[in-house]
Amino acid sequence: MAEPQRIVIVGTGLAGASAAGELRATGFTGQVTIIGADSHRPYELPALSKGILLGDAEEPDWVHDEDFYQKNDVELLLSTSVREIALGDRVVVDGSGTRYPFDRLLLATGSRPRVLPVPGADLAGLHTLRSLDDSRALLAALRSGGRVVVAGGGWIGCEVAAAARKHGCEVTVVERLPLPLHPVLGDTVAAVFRDLHEQNGVVWRLGVGVAEFTGEQGKITGVRLDGGELLPADVVVVAIGAVPRVELAHAAGLELSDSVPGGGVDTDAGLRTSAPDVYAAGDIAAHFHPRYGRRLRVEHWANAKDPGTHVAGNLLGAAEPYTASPYFFSDQYDLGMEVRGLANPFRDQLVVRGDLAAREFIAFWLRDGAVHAAMNVNMWDDGDALQAMVDKQVVVEPRQLEQADLAGMVG
Repeated sequence: MAEPQRIVIVGTGLAGASAAGELRATGFTGQVTIIGADSHRPYELPALSKGILLGDAEEPDWVHDEDFYQKNDVELLLSTSVREIALGDRVVVDGSGTRYPFDRLLLATGSRPRVLPVPGADLAGLHTLRSLDDSRALLAALRSGGRVVVAGGGWIGCEVAAAARKHGCEVTVVERLPLPLHPVLGDTVAAVFRDLHEQNGVVWRLGVGVAEFTGEQGKITGVRLDGGELLPADVVVVAIGAVPRVELAHAAGLELSDSVPGGGVDTDAGLRTSAPDVYAAGDIAAHFHPRYGRRLRVEHWANAKDPGTHVAGNLLGAAEPYTASPYFFSDQYDLGMEVRGLANPFRDQLVVRGDLAAREFIAFWLRDGAVHAAMNVNMWDDGDALQAMVDKQVVVEPRQLEQADLAGMVG
């Protein structure tokens, strides 16, 4: 496969910018163009629901310094929408009709927040959180205090609730499931997060959904639940997940996936799509993972940064599979945690090392005796061992995990 001369990246998020950086770091001297609708240069998303929303940081973590793009001859086109990908002509067409020829193309278009299709969804005071502008607008609203209702008890919903409490807001979280984070953590560990928020003043409405948003003069005033209860609200945050932006890929004729939640763009182990010179990374990629033997679509930070870096080599002609384990971290109040791997908490065996009540523990999820996922909460000494155990799917006796030296189990 001949080395390309023109690489176009659609999407100015972490995945696309990481790929561009790695292309230059490995010595690629051809043309690199990044196109995206955001008005800000590429940034990482975690700070949007953490440092910025807490008021501890004024800016996100930028993927590269401001002068990186000019110094490295990377054409960065911000505030630029893409209208079409014409695979037959090998061009990307922007909203004004400008055409960008490519030899290789990387799609890294990310996700958009899910919305609740209920009456009142257009009222002022209703927020979602996906962009830097979203985060800054929500921070301003939280600093005004008042009554905040968060629809959704996932990671973003929990982090928003923690930030709102720091700013002195009254906070209620509405979640249809019986516990926050229930699908990813299961009963025992999810209860830790429920109790954490309760102890910090959050009120839960669990097992119930949102029926409508109420308002006066175009401004939100409340959230009505399925059972009829009306929660007064000055600010409402909808945090019910995200939808991959696959419209361009679909219109271009690329194969999409129906085997992962929310769909995505099918890629092989090397992140190549159904079109030989077109790749996908980040939130949109339904990537075939060799270790798991199935497609995964993961929306977390590491699944933008690491595949973005990895795919650069494949854009230049390699065919290396991406095999890293999924990774995620969260900070809420005085709780910090990391998760490695993929658990099915309703099938896997849970083993806990440490003290759940004190929120200092490591949770392991075992399948057929092998470690498939591990989560450390306020315990930071064994990160490398946990990573190796998950990567190698180490087979252990449950009692060993409770007390034995973890590094010694890796071999």
